[in-house]
Amino acid sequence: MALAGKGMTPIFTLPRAVSIQLRAAAITVCSMPMKSVIERCSSLDQPGWLDFRLALWPDATAEEHRGYMAISLAQPERFLQLMIYDEQKQPIGFIEGSIRNDYVNGTETSPVGFVEGVYVTPAWRRRGIARRLFAAIGDWARARGCRELASDALLENQASQHAHRALGFRETERVVYFTRPL
Repeated sequence: MALAGKGMTPIFTLPRAVSIQLRAAAITVCSMPMKSVIERCSSLDQPGWLDFRLALWPDATAEEHRGYMAISLAQPERFLQLMIYDEQKQPIGFIEGSIRNDYVNGTETSPVGFVEGVYVTPAWRRRGIARRLFAAIGDWARARGCRELASDALLENQASQHAHRALGFRETERVVYFTRPL
């Protein structure tokens, strides 16, 4: 999981006391003095979703993102995409997670909830937004039988590694990937 695209600053924050109230398809998160609402993405036109994916993963085209988004929307038991909006219904962050049944580096159980990516707009960073999004993904994975939540970070992304530790993750291993043409 990347925390921010190239040249972007870290997006995680330390916790604040939070109360969560379930309302239909949305979760209202209250933390004085602001209110925010977490919604599950339900269409390719979900406000902010494509824009945040492009900000987090700028090497992919909008069309490539839309293709992945369509695949993930078609498999709601396997993939979860959440947007968080401020009081004015402006998008301020998102997170994507999946249920992985294959081997996930460093885990001991299967299936495993996996955080694929998270992004919070710069103006809303360091306010507990990412922590709330991680909690929602964790609840979703737990409800699907997962006992672990996993994620990843690039070796050079020290801010992401620090944020993961602050969120209760422990480093399990470091990997270098290789490829060659066939």
